[in-house]
Amino acid sequence: MLVGLVGKPSAGKSTFFKAATLADVLIAPYPFATIKPNHGMGYVRVDCIDKELNTQCMPRTGYCINHVRFVPVELMDVAGLVEGASEGKGLGNQFLDDLRQADVFIHIVDISGTTDEGGKELPQGGHDPLKDVKMLENELDLWYTGIFMKVWEKLAKTIQTTKKSLADALAKQFSGLKITEDDIKEAMVKLKLNPEQPAMWTGPQIREFTNHLRHKTKPMVIAANKIDKPQAKANIERLKEAFPHIMVIPCSADSELSLRQAAKAGMIEYIPGQPSFKIHEDKVNEKQKHALETIKRTVLDVYGSTGVQDVLDKAVFELLKYIAVFPAGAHKLADSKGNILPDCFLVPPGTTALDFAFSLHTDLGNNFVKAIDARTKQPVGKDHPLKHRDGIEIITR
Repeated sequence: MLVGLVGKPSAGKSTFFKAATLADVLIAPYPFATIKPNHGMGYVRVDCIDKELNTQCMPRTGYCINHVRFVPVELMDVAGLVEGASEGKGLGNQFLDDLRQADVFIHIVDISGTTDEGGKELPQGGHDPLKDVKMLENELDLWYTGIFMKVWEKLAKTIQTTKKSLADALAKQFSGLKITEDDIKEAMVKLKLNPEQPAMWTGPQIREFTNHLRHKTKPMVIAANKIDKPQAKANIERLKEAFPHIMVIPCSADSELSLRQAAKAGMIEYIPGQPSFKIHEDKVNEKQKHALETIKRTVLDVYGSTGVQDVLDKAVFELLKYIAVFPAGAHKLADSKGNILPDCFLVPPGTTALDFAFSLHTDLGNNFVKAIDARTKQPVGKDHPLKHRDGIEIITR
């Protein structure tokens, strides 16, 4: 799974990326500090099943704190996108191309309105952040339409002449965008487009079709960043009202980065996503203590969290609707090295026991006999749909 961070320059993408991954990336108060995409591991929260099984897990990847499992997901931070990016402005074609493989977008918006369209700093409230959302939505739609239009005329005529399946042909042509045959069929039905005569589709129909596919295959959540600044709260409400179809989550990436760095240095006890933290008085000076208390007062006490963890969790579990599944023996929870519940995997909705077996290893899928639910100890068949936080043992012949 790949989560793409998008937004205009200086909105806070690199700060969000560093807060989520603690990777060493450049954060600078000027546009286009990021040129090449940054890749790193962020984490989503899952209530671990170890507590229900009266044990303590030992993760091989990610980590677990107080029976809350943090499961890794790949994050990619690309350079800021400006108006005209779909036509190459600001190296937009290069940056958009980096996003082809993303499963979901997190749009980092400077909700305080303190940076203009190009990312230059402005007086408080000098820019309307709603314009940034409109700009990015439009550029992403133009990008998707542009990709289709490069081959559309030739492909449409070929389909009409040969009577081949349009959905199958498009799915193969645009598999790099993670578009499936079912996605295409759904779009054509919803928009009442004739799959047998694609050459007759009008320009507006093609744009509506590609825009529908973009929203389907690249869903987006807005991280309304810089909530600790004036105008932020009022702008969040305006944003929610203007874009009711997009999830908007208040966020302070700078605060989250400070808290995670303080926790790493042993200054505080802090679990990402939590509404509070505990200061180790002997580890901080007065200036550091004041800074931490300011974060608590202006962000945590107002919004309940910094929002960074919430954004990641909701992108994966609410937008993509992925579920977390633990490979777990019905009677033995440890692997050959003694690690208890070492793994937790994120899988798409509708994943069956057999699908899960194949995702672990081809041999497990090919030799699948049955699966056993770690909680109930009951066997389940290959077509059994898995649920969020299932513990499953795969039995093979």
